[in-house]
Amino acid sequence: MIEEPPILRIRRSFPRPTAAQIDAFRGVPTGFVCDAMNGAGSLDTRIAPVGAALTSGPIVGTALVADNGPAEILATIAALEFIQAGDIVVAALHGYQGTSASGDLLLGMMKNAGAAGFVTDAPMRDIEGIEEVGLPAWCTGLNPNSPFSKGPGTVGDAAAVGGQRVGSGDIIVADRNGVVVVPFDKIDATITALQGVKAAEADLEAKVKGGLAKLFDLDAMEAEGKIAYLD
Repeated sequence: MIEEPPILRIRRSFPRPTAAQIDAFRGVPTGFVCDAMNGAGSLDTRIAPVGAALTSGPIVGTALVADNGPAEILATIAALEFIQAGDIVVAALHGYQGTSASGDLLLGMMKNAGAAGFVTDAPMRDIEGIEEVGLPAWCTGLNPNSPFSKGPGTVGDAAAVGGQRVGSGDIIVADRNGVVVVPFDKIDATITALQGVKAAEADLEAKVKGGLAKLFDLDAMEAEGKIAYLD
């Protein structure tokens, strides 16, 4: 018979992005970041902004992952001990929708500890308090049911959240459009690609404001055999 495993596993140190790497994503819309990663990186669309996230504009920070499991918040509570200024706490409940992943008081403690935001694949509760706390948060909706804090859970490692693997030390960029994860080992490549994305977006925006109404030359495409009209 095996011994009872610990209820908490904690990774106290993991590679973190530099301040310069994080700054490279400040003010950058999530759509730009996805374009720089070949159109990918966004968490499930059900993970949506709530409270201050509806008006805060894009935020960016280092992911601190709390892998709780369904109906659990022990790892999230333990993560309070390890938040560094600017971290974004990512609480995985494995997509469970039957309880909340955080309320206003836990969110307030994250803010007091220096967190820049909170992301979860589960609902939250206490919307009035969440709005008052003012920490940007992303969740799947609202549910007043209470979670448990019995474990097991893991802090500072990685978890599957919203269809993506999120590791502690990854960069999180979030705005009203959703949440994007930039894997740690792709940060520099994404920053480089962002320069081209920004230039292309600025060029197209200028053309649209100048009257551009279409992108394709259908006559040329027809001549190349790329279009077959049905009438």
